[in-house]
Amino acid sequence: MGVIFQSLGRTITAGVVLLLVILGLVAATSTTPTGIGSHAWGAFFVRWLHVLCGIMWVGLLWYFNFVQTPSMAKIPDAEKPAVTKVIAPMALFWFRHAALWTVITGLTLSTMGGSIGALFTFARPNTAIAIGMWFALIMAFNVWFIIWPNQKRALGLVAAEPDVRARSARIAGMVSRLNTMFSIPMLYCMVAQQHGGM
Repeated sequence: MGVIFQSLGRTITAGVVLLLVILGLVAATSTTPTGIGSHAWGAFFVRWLHVLCGIMWVGLLWYFNFVQTPSMAKIPDAEKPAVTKVIAPMALFWFRHAALWTVITGLTLSTMGGSIGALFTFARPNTAIAIGMWFALIMAFNVWFIIWPNQKRALGLVAAEPDVRARSARIAGMVSRLNTMFSIPMLYCMVAQQHGGM
């Protein structure tokens, strides 16, 4: 069992296998058809992927804002490169790709569910999802086109003068805080669409 947890890839594979076993057991013991392969099940599966990607995206956003950024002032200068050269670039890779796949799966889900038009009209009964989608689209834009280019300069992944690096760090930090603020109503709207909270 320990060998599974010594590798992230094996851990993820084991999680998928466990899910498949659970689905198989439920299907084998159910008296009603599970609908696997149906449009409804496909939409559910895309929703599950959307939630999975969204958890990674917002989880990393909150990690940066609640843990990494506040902790940097407490880390001795000699130890900061461990964060800025190793941890932050890896976290930013997963952060921006989780944002991308959250948007892709969200737009796919909206298309499958027929609510993609609400993105532009905010028409009921899809007002909540439209508001949430716009927050998410703005946040994803910020990740790829403001935060990431500025973080590359701030972390020294691309050459920049010290004053440019400092300015880039401030911009990336402020836009990351903006995304943190946006994440609160965005998450509410996403949940409200399915559960009548709006």
